[in-house]
Amino acid sequence: MQSASLPTVTVERFYLNQAEKLQLRLIAGGAGLSRRIQEGSVNRPGLALAGFFKYFAYKRVQVIGGAEWQYLKSLSNTEVATRIEEMLKRKVPCLVFARNFNPPQFILERCDEYQVPLFKTKMLTMRFINAATIALEMEFAPQISEHGSMVDILGIGVLIRGESGIGKSESVLALLERGYSLVSDDVTRIRLVEGRELVGTSSETTRYHMEIRGLGIINVPAVFGVASVRPEKNVNLVVTLMDWNSMEDIDRIGLEQQTYTILGISLPHIIIPVRPGRDIARLIEVAALDQKLKSLGYNAAREFNERLIERMRTPQT
Repeated sequence: MQSASLPTVTVERFYLNQAEKLQLRLIAGGAGLSRRIQEGSVNRPGLALAGFFKYFAYKRVQVIGGAEWQYLKSLSNTEVATRIEEMLKRKVPCLVFARNFNPPQFILERCDEYQVPLFKTKMLTMRFINAATIALEMEFAPQISEHGSMVDILGIGVLIRGESGIGKSESVLALLERGYSLVSDDVTRIRLVEGRELVGTSSETTRYHMEIRGLGIINVPAVFGVASVRPEKNVNLVVTLMDWNSMEDIDRIGLEQQTYTILGISLPHIIIPVRPGRDIARLIEVAALDQKLKSLGYNAAREFNERLIERMRTPQT
């Protein structure tokens, strides 16, 4: 496991990841795509355009909406150029003109001069702000890498951990044959969303591929079909595979729920002993299904324990 990190979000990264979703088109200032977005939010610079910069949120993406556009149109070209230039001097990450507004040529020239990326989008201002805020929250989410594979089993995201060679990839292959979906192989990137949800994914380089000892690299959707992969999934359960001989005690009832903590979030954790002849994939599948029942309020171990206690209290005839 690696230590958590806060990603560096540049305008280029934001643009490449979100351009299609936010309908962004770069129209000027391309030399400044390496600028950092320092805060994961957006700002409408109405007061800044009016000349008030005391509380100007210059670290955020700046959005020119309908109100700002109408205000700029009420000014002379010289005044507009001055107001825009004063804002650009504050080293804002980028400007976005919403509602498909076409900024005049002198604004494009100022953005090129100060190397501030200028975008336009067809989206309505509030829709863009809502979508961009969600996108930036995802971009700025704390991230961590876990050594393990991840599979989606009937809506339960299962992170499968274990020492190298313990059988993680073989178990994942067996689960794919049963119709479940691969999220990542060997290394899973996990980010914390809104401080309460863990979302797992794979790196762009290895996405949808698996390394199998003796076989090499396989393309999962090519072998198992397009339904056998998912780009990301919430992490709901952690399963650790351990050699049978290295375990001192093996839980046979499952009454006490173990947990595994990732980025401050505690997840249900199950340790499965591995030895020849055990169908590990089947055990992982049953663990996921049992976790789904627990999420619905049913706990088989607790029910069994209560039945035993009731049986002991009842006089035998």
